Amino acid sequence: MRQNLNGLKAKIHVAKAQLGLDDDTYRALLLRETGKNSCAQMGLRELEKVLTAMGRQGFQPARPNLGRRPSPRGSADAMIRKVEALLLDNGLTWAYAHGMAKRMFGVDQVHWLPDDKLHKLVAALQIHANRKREVRHGGV
Repeated sequence: MRQNLNGLKAKIHVAKAQLGLDDDTYRALLLRETGKNSCAQMGLRELEKVLTAMGRQGFQPARPNLGRRPSPRGSADAMIRKVEALLLDNGLTWAYAHGMAKRMFGVDQVHWLPDDKLHKLVAALQIHANRKREVRHGGV
């Protein structure tokens, strides 16, 4: 998956802190890998090259906190699992689903939605997934 430049720059700075690199060592690494001494001067490939080099030195990016699946009532369990599957497939968090529930229905938590509104939320997440897939595959 292609990341934007600012995201890669932020990751590099997190890696710098995690590896405990002082400024001179950090700039030496940048020069060695790309011939440039600042991330601001680099393009996508160069930033990826720096991040790979930092990975060889031991940098391990943290996994995103996806949040816990809410404990649903019995009638909503299957739909909550469907919401969870759609979130995981699309790299989204529970906070995203809760935000959609808030925007669409004025309800703060997904598991508080009545069954009919939960079906509509699943449909909206599926539409989002379909659009994302079309963009990724150069759809019609």
